[in-house]
Amino acid sequence: MFYRQYYVYILSNQRHTVYYVGVTNDLIKRVWEHKNKLANGFTKKYNVDQLVWFDVTNDVEGAISSEKRIKRWKRSWKENIIKEKNPLFEDLYTSIVHS
Repeated sequence: MFYRQYYVYILSNQRHTVYYVGVTNDLIKRVWEHKNKLANGFTKKYNVDQLVWFDVTNDVEGAISSEKRIKRWKRSWKENIIKEKNPLFEDLYTSIVHS
């Protein structure tokens, strides 16, 4: 049986002053779209194109619920979950493209 994967992700800008939380079933494609400014809106306006955190699940409802919950979090809480997996706030995009 095939299980689709869903990703909850956090993007930031170069100086890590802005965070964007999203959900997708194709993380590589979605981050590529953000990096290439293909979607008008928040990420294009604030140059938010660095993947700093993501989580994966097979549960679409759980992914959407997590996205909504994280969007309501304080900035410091978002930074804490980023630091757990990515203490240097590196752009994780190249590591997932080449994995």
